[in-house]
Amino acid sequence: MILIVFSIVGLIGASALAIDGVNAFIDRRRADTAASAAALTAALTRIEGGNWRAAALATAAANGYNNDGVTNTVELNTPPLNGDYTGNSEYIEVIVTSHLKTYFGVVIGVPTITSVAQVISQSKPSELGEMFPGYALISLAPKTDCERRRGFWVHSEATLNLIGGGLFVNSTNPKCAFISFGSGSVRVLDENRITVAGGADIQKTKLITPYPIETGVAPIPYPIPYRMPRGGCGSRIATVDLETGEMTSGNYEEGVFPPDGVHTLGPGAYCLQDDFIVTEGKSLQGNGVLFIMDQGNIKISGYAQVDLSAPKSGPSAGLLIYMPEDNAGLIDLNGTDDSSFRGTILAPRADLRLNGLDSIRGAAYHSQIIAYYIEVDGNDSIEINYKDEQNWDTLSMPEVILIK
Repeated sequence: MILIVFSIVGLIGASALAIDGVNAFIDRRRADTAASAAALTAALTRIEGGNWRAAALATAAANGYNNDGVTNTVELNTPPLNGDYTGNSEYIEVIVTSHLKTYFGVVIGVPTITSVAQVISQSKPSELGEMFPGYALISLAPKTDCERRRGFWVHSEATLNLIGGGLFVNSTNPKCAFISFGSGSVRVLDENRITVAGGADIQKTKLITPYPIETGVAPIPYPIPYRMPRGGCGSRIATVDLETGEMTSGNYEEGVFPPDGVHTLGPGAYCLQDDFIVTEGKSLQGNGVLFIMDQGNIKISGYAQVDLSAPKSGPSAGLLIYMPEDNAGLIDLNGTDDSSFRGTILAPRADLRLNGLDSIRGAAYHSQIIAYYIEVDGNDSIEINYKDEQNWDTLSMPEVILIK
């Protein structure tokens, strides 16, 4: 009889381990899922301005944990009470504690099994600031090749000098996201860096500063996580005074811009439906101007004198050229040795070519330049001198991040 009793107790213990153990494992998985869902809901609702606590509790209840204080509790903390994110109010901590009654465990003195699931989420709100902090020149193409669609390519005798920001290449091509051929060089003249998501093909390492460059870094999402410029020219029509060679801002749909005889642009936005071309021997000056390239390409000749600066106030402050994502055109920038561009050049789908403005004589891009593909060639020493206060600031997209 004693052996039979002990055998029964052993069988019950084995049953408890098998059945109650499996149930406990399932309950732990369910609690973890509920905590993750509640944490994500809380972060998203807080960004949207809603009652994130109520939303988190409702999500937990929908997943089987109603915070009744008996079978389960749902705890919400911001900032988290412990760990790496203590004191940081961007983070929300969700702790789901479940008390599961056992079937056979009660016989061996285990009436309940407690499971605890802890999940942290981050709700990062939109912030107004510079795009891609630390970088003056950005190539956005996530996928490129080594022959025709190169992410970043410097060649010929061109020297690219970067001040105030480095270079970021978003291509994940493992061999040639960054390409340097011939005597083409890139020099970052301050503490900033050259950063590449993929790999690099560099013929002459001494022409790249700093070297080695950073490769294999995390790419940025495309389309880029920033709010693009809004608005345009409305119903305003650009007007031309050929006697003075001046032009006012607005919509221009009369062909290639600027019209013959125009050399001075009034302040404001110019919405263009055709090419923007300044040929050799021509000059163009405009302070407080923005060019919105709904269609068409931009080509500035090497013997054209240009002096263009972005608006200094309003929603377009610091934005000089904007080519929307649905315009995969070409921007070919050059100019005489005393030409100047001041303001952000934002062309997230365009092919950009820099092949002029010799900084030795004072010419410069006082710009943050953002394009899809970027090529630098020619024989000049090209300078990009980037200062955030002279360029466009926009809102970063809000982020919701789940942290286990």
